[in-house]
Amino acid sequence: MLRGSRLPLWPWVLLLLPPPPLAGALEPRGRARPEEAAEEPGSGRARPAFQDLQEQLRAAIALTRRYWALFTCRVWPETCGQDGKSPLAWSLPLLGQQYLDILTTWYCSFQDCCPSGDCRISNNLTGLQRDLSVRLHGQHLARELVLTTVRDYLALPRPDKALALSFHGWSGTGKNFVAQMLAENLYRDGLRSDCVKVFVTMLHFPHPRLVGLYKEQLLDQVRETQERCRQTLFVFDEAEKLHPALLEALGSHLERQAPENHRAESPRTIFLFLCNLGGSAVNQVVLELLRAGRPREEVTMEHVEPRLRAELAASPDSGFGRSRLVKENLIDLFVPFLPLEYRHVRLCARDAFLSRGLPHTEETLDEITGTMVYVPKEEPRFSAQGCKSIAQRISYFLP
Repeated sequence: MLRGSRLPLWPWVLLLLPPPPLAGALEPRGRARPEEAAEEPGSGRARPAFQDLQEQLRAAIALTRRYWALFTCRVWPETCGQDGKSPLAWSLPLLGQQYLDILTTWYCSFQDCCPSGDCRISNNLTGLQRDLSVRLHGQHLARELVLTTVRDYLALPRPDKALALSFHGWSGTGKNFVAQMLAENLYRDGLRSDCVKVFVTMLHFPHPRLVGLYKEQLLDQVRETQERCRQTLFVFDEAEKLHPALLEALGSHLERQAPENHRAESPRTIFLFLCNLGGSAVNQVVLELLRAGRPREEVTMEHVEPRLRAELAASPDSGFGRSRLVKENLIDLFVPFLPLEYRHVRLCARDAFLSRGLPHTEETLDEITGTMVYVPKEEPRFSAQGCKSIAQRISYFLP
């Protein structure tokens, strides 16, 4: 449905919302309620009954208009407050709020609620915190760093730069999983949102000789997405394989902007770079800590970041560590993903069964977890594939 063809929805609002309080609950203080003024002053006659009905209808219409104003502010935020009023400042009773949430969700399930797609931005930080705590295993650093950094960034009324996070760790440790969690909790449509773009280096930019074309297409897509949405999320998987020219081009989008270029409320952009590069340095830090008899939960950024940066800079096969993104500190935070141990892989297997509603036993979980390869050979502690392939292995253990 186009903006110009909106159907009047206030009758639906009136039908779906709970009955409003009647006249006595909405009348200004000092006005007598119907049962308290059964006679018209000085006339000695009973007030006509239809006047009570008129007052009740006026109260219901006034309340419905308030609900309609709140609904349109949610669905078409660009029109909110154009009449000089601020309906969002008016609070709803709990039941009315629930009905409004249901109606908004129902309407938005059919289409984008506004041309920019802004109304599909949910920013459910409570849900993000829950997902990181319950669904992500063995990553205490990633859980704390991602939640805190994203929450603080979204709280800024006028951010002067895009937020850039770089995830580093072995395959299967949860980098893509966390990127998916962010998309699912920041946008109602998750990874399908028009405000979210995912680029896989070897899929979208496979031929170095075409880097000029790739650069033009990438910058056009970033710009168009930012123009469409006031909050965007760009994910670059296999970021260590990005061509140096593409990394250079992205640098302009990560630079700090001058204050005069800000609007009253600046658009927000989050860049995620997912890298296997740096995983060996992270693993070595954890291994040394475990050998010293200390738990992995004692690993801090002070332990990991220097070794991680050193591996990035020394890598001969990637220009990521030598790009201006790293050298000019355009990356706001390097997030290490620690190697997963047997107990973490077992939890992944349990989650895979539960997500598909399949029965399982403790013995089955042990069998699946035992089929994974663990390294190093002389001291097998870490799953070589993390939790990757766990979901596919389940079918071999079904009765």
